[in-house]
Amino acid sequence: MSTLVAERLAVEVAGEGTPVLLLHGLGGTSNTWTPQMGILGGHRVVRPDLPGSGRSPLGGGALTIAALVEKVEALARTLGIERAVVVAHSMGTIVAQHLALRAPRLVGALAFCGALIAPPDQARAALKARAAKARAEGMAEIADQIVAAATSSHTKQGNPVAVALVREMIMRQDPAGYAANCEALAAAEAADATRIACPTLLLTGEDDAVAPPSVTRTLAERIRGARAQILPRCGHWTTFEAAEAVNGQLREFLMARR
Repeated sequence: MSTLVAERLAVEVAGEGTPVLLLHGLGGTSNTWTPQMGILGGHRVVRPDLPGSGRSPLGGGALTIAALVEKVEALARTLGIERAVVVAHSMGTIVAQHLALRAPRLVGALAFCGALIAPPDQARAALKARAAKARAEGMAEIADQIVAAATSSHTKQGNPVAVALVREMIMRQDPAGYAANCEALAAAEAADATRIACPTLLLTGEDDAVAPPSVTRTLAERIRGARAQILPRCGHWTTFEAAEAVNGQLREFLMARR
């Protein structure tokens, strides 16, 4: 594995083969996907920290979903990726849907964990308030709130390592970068998923309060041929909370793409 800077993003690149581009969600980093790395042999795996997240600076200009899409497309171009399987979590799934419409030749297939369509009005207001809180108070209380609301009771009781990983990932975010990403998500518009034509896998937890199963089922109805799987006793941090189940589903999906 090598770590490099491309398009002003911190990017981890590993392996050779069919490219797999991994996009994290709000509060995530490239390490959102560390539990999946063991099943990605035979692929060229590209894991960026998106602008304002993890080790990547926020940069200039307003951060929007459109700006994130353009940044991911530019990253693929810089790294010589002409076609990839795009795997995304949470806010990253909105970016990936718009990317699939903007650059259909680039996106050969999609796999989503905790997919979102667009925030409802109540969530938009809450995201703006969270952005203000991050800037004013930092990340500690936000991290505790996210652990409480976005992981399942099963995870809290039986998988303390996953809980610790979620909390540490949020705690380590730059408050200004996190706030900008909150505002980008608050302003997000839904992609026209009926126009997505590539093979698509949708995974979500049955206890996901952020991206509930109803959202995954709606997307599966809109994307022609999409397959949805609801993971038992799992909340929103799918890749940590249900790593084994995610890995099994993702392995099968990727084998069909080789």
